[in-house]
This record gives sequence, structure tokens and C-alpha cells, in this order.
Amino acid sequence: MSQNLKDKVITYLRALEKSDWKSARALCTETATVWHNDGKGDETFEEYFEGLRRQIGSYESIRYDILRQLSQPDEVLQQHVVHVTANDGKRGEVHAAVHFGFDGTGLITRIEAYANYIPVSQHH
Repeated sequence: MSQNLKDKVITYLRALEKSDWKSARALCTETATVWHNDGKGDETFEEYFEGLRRQIGSYESIRYDILRQLSQPDEVLQQHVVHVTANDGKRGEVHAAVHFGFDGTGLITRIEAYANYIPVSQHH
């Protein structure tokens, strides 16, 4: 089951890369919540996707590069880098550690993300 959950996380991220909100949302429970280290507290997935749509709309492309995934029953902990290219050509990376919680049916119930954006020019 843990490999199955890892695969579900990958499927979810690939849907986000393609702005396929319907497929991404279908992988989550109706009451799923998201927390980021931005001080805003918990968000519903609808609120989260609304923010993502705005953010991703300013990007020409996004790509998730998964560095590691650890799993146990009903959860996956992942470290990844999101490579982004803005519509103005500027590139950056979002370095993140993300915890995905699942219910017994394999749907995402909660995402907790610690992330930091770094312009590419600052670390190369």
C-alpha cells in the first residue's frame, strides 16, 4: 500500500503540473485541508486550488523533481524541488518538504507543506 500512496502523490503532482485541477481534486477527500508555512493557517482544497491557479497562471512551466519519498500506512513524507519558469522568463525553484495524509481508501486528507522560493540566479 505504501508504494501505491507514493504513486498517488506523483499522480497528484503531475496533475498540478498540467493544471488539471479536476484530476488533482479527485485524489482528495471532500474535507481535505492544506497547511503551508506562510502563516495563513489551514485552507480548504478549494481555497488552495484558487491560490494555485493564480500562482501557476503566472508561470510558463512548472516541474516537480522528487528528491525522496518516505511512507508508512496512510502517509507519505516527501522532499521535492518545483522548477518554475515565469511568463517573463525568470526561473526559480521552490524547495519543499511535504507531508501527505491519506484516509483508508487512499484519498488525500491533508497536505502540510514547508516551502521556500529561491530565484535561480541566487544559488547557481
